[in-house]
Amino acid sequence: MTQAVAAEPDPQLQRRLQQDTIFIGGKTVYLNPFLYWRRFDANTDRWLREPGQLPEEQIAANRLRFYPELDWDSLEPADRAIHEGAVEMFVKSLELITTFNPELTPGQLLEVERKMAITKKKAFERWVERALQRRQKLSLRERRRFDRDRFLRGWGEWLALDTTRQALLPLSLALVLVGSAGWWLGSQNFCRKILVAPAVQRPSP
Repeated sequence: MTQAVAAEPDPQLQRRLQQDTIFIGGKTVYLNPFLYWRRFDANTDRWLREPGQLPEEQIAANRLRFYPELDWDSLEPADRAIHEGAVEMFVKSLELITTFNPELTPGQLLEVERKMAITKKKAFERWVERALQRRQKLSLRERRRFDRDRFLRGWGEWLALDTTRQALLPLSLALVLVGSAGWWLGSQNFCRKILVAPAVQRPSP
């Protein structure tokens, strides 16, 4: 007789759920903005996923709000871009939470913001870093394609010039003559008969 064994909850999954949600006001509120993806359109999804969608003034005004411990002037450019992108993710996430949970009071929103600052900071930084790397790779591919197209277009325009065609005409004729001469010499050597001396027979002993 087999007994049904209850599946034990995954500790890692439980920990992620605790970091991504908060139970407040009698309901569960998602702290992870991507958990709202079923409820917004493609434009909102792109607005959330792509860094640089908010004005620089808005990001600068919220730096100390989410990173009071940082000395922004001493950050390297790469670190500065990552942290500014994380600030943008905080602002976007709170905007989505407010939109999809309009019943939350200012005090409850403050509690949501405090937990987000603790649990989502590193996750937002990793997300922004990957997004910036993808953007850099895409920009590099676009730059290479642009340089290649410009190079080919430049050659095409140069070959289309009358002076270029006039300069290349004698060279083309010379190449044709050289090729014809090489073919003729090769055919003569191929058709030439090779004389082989007859073998000398030795007398039988």
